[in-house]
Amino acid sequence: MVCPACGVPVAAGVNFCARCGAPAAYQQPAAFQQSAAYQAASAAGGQPAPVAGYYPPAYMPRPRVRLNLQTLGVMWCCYALYRVVAVAIAMLVFKVITLRTFGGPDWPLGHEFGAGAPEWLAGLLPVIAAVVVIEVALMAFTGWSLLQRKPWARTLSIVMGILALLKFPLGTALGIYTLWVMAPSQSGMEWEAIADRS
Repeated sequence: MVCPACGVPVAAGVNFCARCGAPAAYQQPAAFQQSAAYQAASAAGGQPAPVAGYYPPAYMPRPRVRLNLQTLGVMWCCYALYRVVAVAIAMLVFKVITLRTFGGPDWPLGHEFGAGAPEWLAGLLPVIAAVVVIEVALMAFTGWSLLQRKPWARTLSIVMGILALLKFPLGTALGIYTLWVMAPSQSGMEWEAIADRS
């Protein structure tokens, strides 16, 4: 049997192509297709009656991982970029309002909000920046590993999806989507079939 998507040979009894993850095509036996029972049921629009030696393929659910993998990887990369921009703007506003480092002496925010700001707030900025850099790196790495189908990407994406649930609303939505795609046991079996172990 050959994969209909990429043309790689697929062993008998395998449900998904090991290279691209496409479902393996199933061809009904020619003898069954030419039987009178099959032709009569097909003409009537019903289910063909079984014939000796023929067993219909087992029910296969839709390949959830394969259908959503590309979208999920791109969304994690975009979310990492969004976090960089959002945190950069937040830190700029924090610095402007709290530390009075923007604008002249006549700028109203400098006098209204900056007066009496504790000195330890300046020390928070490097800590926040370091946490954001680690967070964004993990998000981008999650997206990249999903797109590359790395063996550890499923576990990493589930952990990152759980952590993203705390970042309402975009992070929560991405976390729910990630867990919906990657967490079920059927997704684990599908991931094992399509993971790139080369």
